[in-house]
Amino acid sequence: MPPVSDEAPLLHDLMPWSVRPLRIGRNWPLAPDPGALKARWALLTAAPDEAAKAALLHPTRARTLHTPVAQLPGHRTPTTALAREDGPCPEPVRVQHGPFDQQWLIPDHRLIDAARPELWRVADDRQVFALEQAYLPEVAEPPVVFCAPLPDGRSPAGKPARIRPLYRQPGGLDPNLAPGLAEWLTRRLGVAVAAEDILAWVAAAARATPEGCAVPLTGDPVVWQEGLALGRRSLWLHTRGARYADPAAGRDRLRLPGGSRPYVRAPLPATPKPGDLAYDPQEQALRIGEGVVAPVSAGAWERTAGGVRVLDAWYERRTDPGEPGSLEALRPAGWSRTTTSELLELVSVLTLLAEARAELDAFAGSLAGREGDTVIGAGELRAAGILPVAEARRRPASVLEHHEEGPDGQFPLL
Repeated sequence: MPPVSDEAPLLHDLMPWSVRPLRIGRNWPLAPDPGALKARWALLTAAPDEAAKAALLHPTRARTLHTPVAQLPGHRTPTTALAREDGPCPEPVRVQHGPFDQQWLIPDHRLIDAARPELWRVADDRQVFALEQAYLPEVAEPPVVFCAPLPDGRSPAGKPARIRPLYRQPGGLDPNLAPGLAEWLTRRLGVAVAAEDILAWVAAAARATPEGCAVPLTGDPVVWQEGLALGRRSLWLHTRGARYADPAAGRDRLRLPGGSRPYVRAPLPATPKPGDLAYDPQEQALRIGEGVVAPVSAGAWERTAGGVRVLDAWYERRTDPGEPGSLEALRPAGWSRTTTSELLELVSVLTLLAEARAELDAFAGSLAGREGDTVIGAGELRAAGILPVAEARRRPASVLEHHEEGPDGQFPLL
């Protein structure tokens, strides 16, 4: 009988490679609307002189009009000094802003103080990012959320997440797991265990502790399969259907049943104002000025991230006028149909996540009450040689298959 440990292993050890959040250093290269980003770029590059261009850029110690930088991996953007830039805007890319908001970013290294190139190298259609949230004892929130687009790792409360990619190399290669973990669990459980399964288990079983995100493991194959079913659905919802889709398991169309599907019940204002978002719990309605979206469940409205209501943060980002005269103040003229569609999708995702939360909480509670040889703790993983993890696994893998252009079009010597 394997020894029983009194402690659950930490996500820090199960997924050892993590990356700090991006630090953009200025707000204007990130926006909910890609058209606004292109307009901002055009205004920057058309500035009449270097002083005017610098005032728009908002220079920092890390980025000025003359800072030499390499390209972001995967993006063929110019590397000449911004002071001489007069070309078109690099095509904006979709990114995950915080735990739940999806926005657009100009993928130009000259604009981003700390872009974390190691993340850009592994962001592809196989990747899933786990965002380990800062421990907040005063709020009841999941300790880890997930996304498919490259995340910036920001938190509405200002407490940054740790970004843990599922794979260390593009193409779903080299899982970011403690070496030998999947193979050892396969033998221990008597069922095949892949990297995607371990991430699904994390989504189902992770719990917040002062020491970090803890992940209780089980040696019971029945419990394991129960956790996988819950975790796969959670990951499918978090990634908005981009990962873990399975029509046979009901994971095909990301939408609520007809009676609970949100619709625009009264036209939304053409130019919503900051502070106009409100919730009517009796009517289960989201109000924006005279406009109404319903039904919106209390679970969707009450969902927080970092202690901040998700829908409030989403709405504020789309209605904040920005500082007069700044590039951030250059915004869409009005509320678009695309913005409405994104709001309805977010409400649907938050509603479905709230419904799944009750099952996940019950499952986590059942794990906490289990004893005996079905419990796998950090002690058993240490005895099996899985832990501790070698320090090399906490660093990014070498994934260069091509030269990445350096400053002013130069290529580094490798």
